[in-house]
Amino acid sequence: MGDRRVSNSTAADAYTHFIEVIRRRRSVRRFEPGRRIEREVLLKIAEAARWAPTGANTQCFDVVIVDDPDMRERVLDVFLAQSNRLIDHVKGFPAVKKTYMTNTVAIVIVLADARWKAAFPNATSTEWEREYQENNERILLASIGAAVQNVQLAVTAMGLTSAWLSGGGEDTTNRDLQALLGYPDCLRAIGTIPIGYPEKDLASRYRRPLQQMVHWNGYDASKFRPDAMVTHYVSEVRPFAMYRGEEDAAHWEDADKRLGPWREAFTSDTPNPSAKLP
Repeated sequence: MGDRRVSNSTAADAYTHFIEVIRRRRSVRRFEPGRRIEREVLLKIAEAARWAPTGANTQCFDVVIVDDPDMRERVLDVFLAQSNRLIDHVKGFPAVKKTYMTNTVAIVIVLADARWKAAFPNATSTEWEREYQENNERILLASIGAAVQNVQLAVTAMGLTSAWLSGGGEDTTNRDLQALLGYPDCLRAIGTIPIGYPEKDLASRYRRPLQQMVHWNGYDASKFRPDAMVTHYVSEVRPFAMYRGEEDAAHWEDADKRLGPWREAFTSDTPNPSAKLP
């Protein structure tokens, strides 16, 4: 076997390309109308999902690719109903109308297969049953999240863009998708990814400072985000952080207004300088 080690320069080049794809990934909701896509491209995107890490290498998901225009419209109808439920019953959430999905070239739906939790660590005594059952659900969801992320990165690498709709995991939406697409009860649509060509250049999105989220060799209490900061985000910052095209919140023209007394916490390395924990 040959030497598989990678030189420092090669690794640096690979990382540069890799992080650029990651930084270009966006949840985009404005696609160019009238575009088409070849199945060869969609299969390359599915191939990226195939290599996602999964618990016990179970590969505990299937991928439904909707590229037929009539079926796309029917899937769109499911999500239009889902967005209306958000507006009616989830007051305060900055819901987005799903009409933008009309201009998608394809929709990828990642189905979680819960039967494969049997391959994860399962307790042999009643004392530990709940702990392992609950953790197995987390393993399943983490596996599906990895597949969805691989799909989104592959979409970006192919010059396309996408969004991640989690609403398919809701019982009502999942039942509607199941009736439409015909998958069995043991599967659930955890991730729905509409794909299209971006209508305009993609802007950045708000990101926390790197050092705020990194802890070296233990948890740094000065980086803990206090409960009141979380509450302020939900009530005042969320719609701007979700959709505004600027990575650094300190550069928002209305940063003082939107971030309020928590401006320093949102934009500095230490949101909790007192290092007090609840």
